[in-house]
Amino acid sequence: MKPVRTRFAPSPTGYLHIGGARTALFSWAYARRHGGTFVLRIEDTDVARSTPEAVQAIIDGMNWLNLEHDEGPFYQMQRMARYKEVVQQMLAAGTAYYCYTSREELDALRAEQEANKEKPRYDGRWRPEAGKTLPPVPAGIQPVIRFKNPKDGVVAWEDQVKGRIEFANAELDDLIIARGDGTPTYNFCVCVDDWDMGISHVIRGDDHVNNTPRQINILHALGAEIPVYAHLSMILGDDGAKLSKRHGAVSVMQYDEDGFLPEAVVNYLARLGWSHGDDEIFSRQQFVEWFDLDHITASAAQFNTEKLLWLNQHYMKQLPPAELAARVKPRLVARGVDTAAGPDLEKAAALYVDRSNTLNLLADAVEVFYCHVTPDPELLAQHLADDARPALADFAAGIAAVAWEIPAINALIKETVGKHGLKMPRLAMPLRVILTGQAQTPAVDAVISLIGRERVVAALAAYL
Repeated sequence: MKPVRTRFAPSPTGYLHIGGARTALFSWAYARRHGGTFVLRIEDTDVARSTPEAVQAIIDGMNWLNLEHDEGPFYQMQRMARYKEVVQQMLAAGTAYYCYTSREELDALRAEQEANKEKPRYDGRWRPEAGKTLPPVPAGIQPVIRFKNPKDGVVAWEDQVKGRIEFANAELDDLIIARGDGTPTYNFCVCVDDWDMGISHVIRGDDHVNNTPRQINILHALGAEIPVYAHLSMILGDDGAKLSKRHGAVSVMQYDEDGFLPEAVVNYLARLGWSHGDDEIFSRQQFVEWFDLDHITASAAQFNTEKLLWLNQHYMKQLPPAELAARVKPRLVARGVDTAAGPDLEKAAALYVDRSNTLNLLADAVEVFYCHVTPDPELLAQHLADDARPALADFAAGIAAVAWEIPAINALIKETVGKHGLKMPRLAMPLRVILTGQAQTPAVDAVISLIGRERVVAALAAYL
């Protein structure tokens, strides 16, 4: 069997978004599953729109997702000599030809075809044919080079996602493979790259379906082996509309900034259009072991932000305390929070992880342990009733001397509410608000133990 070689070939005209990341993930996983090679190729021939920053954004996104490539990155702009060499070979073989049709002639042809309700297409006026006399070569026209597409029959392939797809060659006009200035075009470069790099499987978005018959015909003309194609359906937003920035079609690195774990994003992307039974949560290793092209759905996948958040919290909870703290600490440092000025961050993060579905929310929650807290006056007034003040004073006196451990603090709270004939929330709620500025926290005794005796005593004194 031919060795499996897949490729991810983004255009560096923007960031790596969710759709591109899924394509990269599936291509990477297929190569890993079959002991193959994953190639990264940067298709940067759109000089006007391609930028070094976009290239770096793509590489950063793949590194964050841990989708390591085996070969590359290869840059198309560095392969221009090779493309031009192949163009000359095709001219010599008669599978390509010079076309001197001017822009004005093409515009007039298009207008005429549209007026006749015909599909706009090049009419082959410069295509060499047996017995055909070509027009005189005009002066001052820099010719393009067109591929001599077959006129008859069909071009077909067994798409691994969509099934058999056929195009009539009569519907495909002669594609420009090199512009007037000699620069090769996208569809041609892709063919030469896939040929030279021995790509066995092309896994890409279904927006490329219309390019595939042209590429197959060019590959046939080159005498190249045709890859296996798998075209992934689009991703829809939560509302069923095409994925856009407001749905989540933002840079993959935005998910990092928003506090998502790469493990969660990879797991979520894996389930966007592919499944392994009813399994929702699985490791990267399991995904590689299970991944195939047979279980990619042909219908559009729908992005579900709530499910991604659920997965993210699951992965956060699975992290060892030290690792969880290590992931949240940079977010606190970026805010100017000194984590040395408070309790062990591992314990603080572990206390709040059940209430946080992103690292950013976890950082929000634990920040109170390292900063001065000024409760909102309205929130304080809502929870600190006059009948609770004597109990709060008794608790403040007791907490100054109690053994600093959760069972002892819990016992003091129960003793205080019992003595004053109060229900637990009448004391616990003002304690939460005064100490954290929050009405909702984990168990108040655990919160108090983390804050530390000195800070607790000082905070209570300010409100008695």
